[in-house]
Amino acid sequence: MNTPAHVILSAGIFARADRPRVTAAAIAGGLVPDLSLYLIGTWMIGVAGQSPETFFRETYYADWMQAVMAVDNSIPLWTLGVVLALALRARIAAVFALCGLLHVAADFLLHHDDARRQFWPLGDWVFVSPVSYWDPAHYGDIFGPVETGLCVVFLVLIWRRFSGWIARGLILVAAALQLAPVIIWGLMFS
Repeated sequence: MNTPAHVILSAGIFARADRPRVTAAAIAGGLVPDLSLYLIGTWMIGVAGQSPETFFRETYYADWMQAVMAVDNSIPLWTLGVVLALALRARIAAVFALCGLLHVAADFLLHHDDARRQFWPLGDWVFVSPVSYWDPAHYGDIFGPVETGLCVVFLVLIWRRFSGWIARGLILVAAALQLAPVIIWGLMFS
């Protein structure tokens, strides 16, 4: 799934206007598994001057980059976080870890060529899903619209839960981040 879709899904499940800390934990948990990708990508493209094509075709697959992403996409680590948070009755931490686990579980099912080591530190095996959230060669042309439709449903749900202009502005930003690539792609190939 696209990162905005992960955040929208997490917020759709947990975000409530009367629980700002739970909402923030859900959003953060939906985002953190992709954070290293964004930080390293921003550095490599924005500071080091690497082209986006080189970053996503070469650097993304470099051993060092895969090692970094193995940590923040580790199903065992996120599961441990959930178990510890629940054992300690740390509700906010549990929501954060559950949303991180939800993110990596969805990625487990929806990454083909770009799959990451999902079971670090227990092993380096990578599950290569037959389905990709983006690649038409692996049903991305089917799953992409399903993901977008799911996001629209959750965005409407979140919109109804929040009435403040700041919250609704952030919901519109999330919608734009999720829908802009779909609209641009559609215009390019229509």
